[in-house]
Amino acid sequence: MNKKYQNAFFIFGVIVLAVMLTQLDFAKVWEGVRHAGYWFGAVLVLWAFLYMLNTAAWYLIINNVGNEHQVCRRNGIGFWWLYKITVSAFALNSATPGGLMGGEPYRIMSLSPKIGTQKASSTVILYVMTHIYSHFWVWLSAVPLYLVTEVVTPLTWVVLPLITMVCLVAIWFFSRGYRKGIAMTFMNVLSHVPLLKRWAQPFIMRNREKLDTLDSQIAALHNQNPRTFVAAVMLEYVCRIFAALEIYFVLLVIMPDVTFTRCILIYAFTSLFANMLFFMPLQLGGREGGFLMSTEGLSMTASAGIFVAILARVRELIWTTIGLLLIKFDKKAA
Repeated sequence: MNKKYQNAFFIFGVIVLAVMLTQLDFAKVWEGVRHAGYWFGAVLVLWAFLYMLNTAAWYLIINNVGNEHQVCRRNGIGFWWLYKITVSAFALNSATPGGLMGGEPYRIMSLSPKIGTQKASSTVILYVMTHIYSHFWVWLSAVPLYLVTEVVTPLTWVVLPLITMVCLVAIWFFSRGYRKGIAMTFMNVLSHVPLLKRWAQPFIMRNREKLDTLDSQIAALHNQNPRTFVAAVMLEYVCRIFAALEIYFVLLVIMPDVTFTRCILIYAFTSLFANMLFFMPLQLGGREGGFLMSTEGLSMTASAGIFVAILARVRELIWTTIGLLLIKFDKKAA
């Protein structure tokens, strides 16, 4: 990647990170970390492993882009180089209002010199689709898990069917995108939006061939490499389930009888609420509110939700800092 763009990503991330740090109550943060002890260290190590799963899913997708195989080996794309890009991309996404506006351009610009802009774009779009797709499956899985393990209230009889309906519609939409491609569909939608159609319609006319090629590369993974597609989705899904271990490790400090099943439910409903507020940098406030709502909804104390939220925020800030430093010190060679 051009050094100028690399520095721009780094500076932008540092500025936003500095703003986020001003929102912390450092006395509460220190007390929470001190109380968690070695379990907080376990949380940091856990996320190093989770990023490996994210990287493995993207690596599989790159390795089977379009009709090609072994793309990574032929183009010198090493797993650990891709791991650094993954960590940095998630750091930028965390620090960017709107989420995907930071990390995904960074992924494309980092990968383009190796496999070209078009293939890099298709692999990043595919990975983002897979990442989001796995979230909907986790949220959908949480519904029967809740019905089996928790006491159902009148409110949950309203909320759970609503979550189910939204997830099923989203899964259908993404499945269609995997089969036929999503780039042209997305641009056609934009061409009917009043403020964007003046830009979108000429863009489609100028780039129709490129958009069709992009869609064919996206559809190829699902249609021609179904095993790779399933493996990538499963890696992301398992990553989301393992992410609940963060909540489990933290709650063990104050609730030794907590179950991993309940932590999965907390993670699922917290991430659902936080993603509803995707436009907020670092999902500021959304995640904390999600933890409070999830823990109270599962008949746990508000203090437990606050404790988990504080440590999750600190972990995210630490890994965001690591990701930004990896941008600064990234080398061109894989």
